[in-house]
Amino acid sequence: VFGYYLELTNSHKDKAPDYFIRKQTLKNAERYITPELKEHEEEVLTATERAQDLEYQIFVELREATHHEATRLQNTARVLGQLDVLASLADLAEQRGYCQPTMVPEPILDIRDGRHPVLDITEPDGTFVPNDTQAGTEKELVLLITGPNMAGKSTYIRQVALITLMAQIGSFVPAREATIGIADRIFARVGASDELSRGQSTFMVEMNETARILNTATHRSLVILDEIGRGTSTYDGVSLAWAIMEHIHNHIGCRTLFATHYHELTELEGTLSSVKNLNVDVKEWHDNVVFLHKIVSGAANKSYGIHVARLAGVPQEVNQRAQQILAQLESEPRSLSDSRQIQLASKATQNQQLTLFNPVEHPLLDTIRDTEINELTPLQALQLLQSWKDQLNDRSSKPE
Repeated sequence: VFGYYLELTNSHKDKAPDYFIRKQTLKNAERYITPELKEHEEEVLTATERAQDLEYQIFVELREATHHEATRLQNTARVLGQLDVLASLADLAEQRGYCQPTMVPEPILDIRDGRHPVLDITEPDGTFVPNDTQAGTEKELVLLITGPNMAGKSTYIRQVALITLMAQIGSFVPAREATIGIADRIFARVGASDELSRGQSTFMVEMNETARILNTATHRSLVILDEIGRGTSTYDGVSLAWAIMEHIHNHIGCRTLFATHYHELTELEGTLSSVKNLNVDVKEWHDNVVFLHKIVSGAANKSYGIHVARLAGVPQEVNQRAQQILAQLESEPRSLSDSRQIQLASKATQNQQLTLFNPVEHPLLDTIRDTEINELTPLQALQLLQSWKDQLNDRSSKPE
């Protein structure tokens, strides 16, 4: 039996008042209810159901009232969101010493002591190295940044894009002073990722994004490109990066920061009038390399990849072997398309120093050097390329 009741033992049940109504008989007791207790029981037992009905009624009334004020509520939320963003940016600007940028219609960039807005906060105070940026002038339209891994090339180009974006939304920027030409779009091709669900490799994703930039950017855009061509072979990568830089310079003419490990591209500074070489400064001390994270004029002459591998914990024998091959390649530059040019290590010779051999150049190299590319039509270039390919195939099919 559930509910409320009054219980009297058998020794006292004869004392129960007349208005007690017997509800249940037990072995040693009797249970009673009264009209008032029964009424209270019904109220308590139905309270949950009545509460749910009342809650739903209140919800419906609130929903109807909100519906009539939806537009005002949405506008209020939007204004509060904007106020929250602006107040946060103002507070950050005061804390971190941001400057008020000067916005101009000309497509230029002049940033003094610019800093990455995220790393400036996450890195210990005073450790982030600020850098200047001048771009958009006749001789500094496309900035080609070379330098070793871990030196800060990617950080530099991203900080320029972020500073430009912050300036255009009305924020102060992390710099000592800044003059920002308004960009109609900011394009970024950075990082390396694939889209397996779409069947696209890392290189395909890279080319899709690059194609979108080349087909959409205008002379008022800002473009940052990080390691274009690294997802394919060296020669294909260099060729694509070279052609992309030429297209941006000759046909789009927008402010561009191009970070790369392809040192061959640095030759474009003397060929294209608006390309300027920059590099991330390093200092060599004994057998160590110190990354200064400072952007300076000129092209880098080394990548220091083996040094970075050592820092990452690559086994010493691998680094030593890589150093041997690097020294041989730098002393006797040649194509690596023929794997026989490098004597591979085996169990019998693993303790011997391995060397390059077969230094004879392919006869096609002289032909290629003497070819005037600018004087060829597209059809002639394709025909010439096909003839070179046929000659290479004929040579490779002959026995040694």
